[in-house]
Amino acid sequence: MNRRFLLQRTAFRTVCLAGAMLAASSAAFAQAPTADYPAKTITFVVPYAAGGSSDIRARQIAQKLSIYFGKPVIVDNRPGAGGNIGTDYIAKAAPDGYVIGLGNFAPLAVNKALFAKLPFNPATDLVPVALIERGPLVMSVSKNSPSKTAKDVITAAQAKPGTMSYASGGLGGSHHLAGELFEQNAKVDMVHVAYKGGAPATNDLIAGNVDIMFEWIYAVMPYLKGDDAKLRPLAVTSEKRSPMLPNVPTFKEVGIQGMEMSNWFGVVAPKGTPPAIIDKLNQAINKAIREPDVAEKITSQGNEIAGGTPEEFGAFIRSESDRWSKLVKTHNIKPE
Repeated sequence: MNRRFLLQRTAFRTVCLAGAMLAASSAAFAQAPTADYPAKTITFVVPYAAGGSSDIRARQIAQKLSIYFGKPVIVDNRPGAGGNIGTDYIAKAAPDGYVIGLGNFAPLAVNKALFAKLPFNPATDLVPVALIERGPLVMSVSKNSPSKTAKDVITAAQAKPGTMSYASGGLGGSHHLAGELFEQNAKVDMVHVAYKGGAPATNDLIAGNVDIMFEWIYAVMPYLKGDDAKLRPLAVTSEKRSPMLPNVPTFKEVGIQGMEMSNWFGVVAPKGTPPAIIDKLNQAINKAIREPDVAEKITSQGNEIAGGTPEEFGAFIRSESDRWSKLVKTHNIKPE
C-alpha cells in the first residue's frame, strides 16, 4: 500500500467524519427547539376585535396554556377584512410554534371562494392544531312577527318572492350563508341585508326592519327569554335540539333537509411548524377545553366542545371548505 493511497484514504475518512459530525449537530440543533418548547412567550393571534366570542375564548385558552407551559401566552388582536388580515399574519409567521392563531369558519372555509384574491392559502399556508368548539345557529323573528313557525316564514316568502328579508352580520359569514342555505333548501327567494356586525343586525330584527336572522344561540339568548322577550326562535341548525332551547325544533323536524351547520373555530399554526410542537399544542388545547371552567363557558353558550387530533381538524376544514365554496359559487356571492 503506497503512501499516496494512505493519504487519500485518511483524507476520505476525515471528510466522512466531518460530515457525520455536521449532520449530528444539525439534527441536534433542529431537535433542541422542539424538545425545549416553549422557551419563550407565545403569541396567540385573533383575527377579530377584542371583546367578541372568539377573542374571549382565545383568552381563556391562552391562560390555560400559560399555566401548562410555564411561559406567557399573549393574545394579539389583528382584525379586518373578514378575518383575512389576522389569518394572513399567522400564515406568514415563522413556523417555530411561537405564533399560533385562531382559525375559524370564514377565513378557513369560505373566503378563498368569496374573494378573487387572498394573500394566503388556508389549505397550504396553515396547519391545523385543534378544533375548539362548534356552535349551531338559531333562526329568529321579531316578537311582533306574524310568523309563529319556520313553516310560516316559508309560506309567507313563497307567497311574495323577493320581498321578505334576512339580516346578517356581514357578507360571507355564518349568518349570511345560513340564510343562503335556507333560501336554497326551503326553495324561497329572499333579500339579504348585510350589516357591519351582528349587534346592529339584531337590533333591526327586533325593530321589525328585517324579517328573519340566523345567529349564534348565545348571542340572541338575552332576547329569547322571559316575559319581555324581544325575539321568537323558530328553528335551530343543529342535528339535535339545543339544550339551551329545548322547545325549539331542528330544521329537520320541520321538514327542511340540509340545514345542519355551525359556526366554529380552532387553533392553527404556520405551515412548517414541527409536528412535535403541533402535537404538544394539540394535547394542551384538548386539556384546556375540558377544564371545568372553560367547558362550562362553551356549553353554557349552547356550543359543543370539540377537540380531537390535528388530522381530524384538517379533515373537518376540508369538508367545510368544499361545502361552502360550492354554495358561494352556486349563488354567485361576491364581496361588495
